[in-house]
Amino acid sequence: MTTQKLALAALFISLSAIGGMIKIPLGIASIALDSMPALVAVLFFSAPLAGTIAAFGHLISALFGGMPLGPFHLIIAFEMWAVVWLFAILHRAGKRWLKWPAFIVGNGMVAAVPFYFLLSPAFFYASVPGLVIAASINAGVAALLMPYVLRVRGGSLHAS
Repeated sequence: MTTQKLALAALFISLSAIGGMIKIPLGIASIALDSMPALVAVLFFSAPLAGTIAAFGHLISALFGGMPLGPFHLIIAFEMWAVVWLFAILHRAGKRWLKWPAFIVGNGMVAAVPFYFLLSPAFFYASVPGLVIAASINAGVAALLMPYVLRVRGGSLHAS
């Protein structure tokens, strides 16, 4: 990896940290813009690296929030990696419309499934609405920003 790519990845992780500081309480979950920079990062990086940006972004966001789920945040970080990895794969394949619902469903619903069993069904049902809203806001902001980032970068939505 070149120094320039490493610095750009660090910038996206930093943007995730800043987005993670913007917390809007919503029931037992909170909305933060910590995954939005990782979604935009797919314009610059491979799927595994974009996923890594999402994982680190989540961990930093959780640190700012006081790590309310303790070591379970490692599971969530892996899930964030997987969801953004899938998003990046769909982006590279030109699935412009499929990548957004895949992210929202993956981040807002599927990622919560382990907590149905690890914590309780009540936690799962109480957190899913907030997680879907948070994923939708992150996806919406990323969708609005991506064309502008591409214009500055000098590419098209399919290029990268």
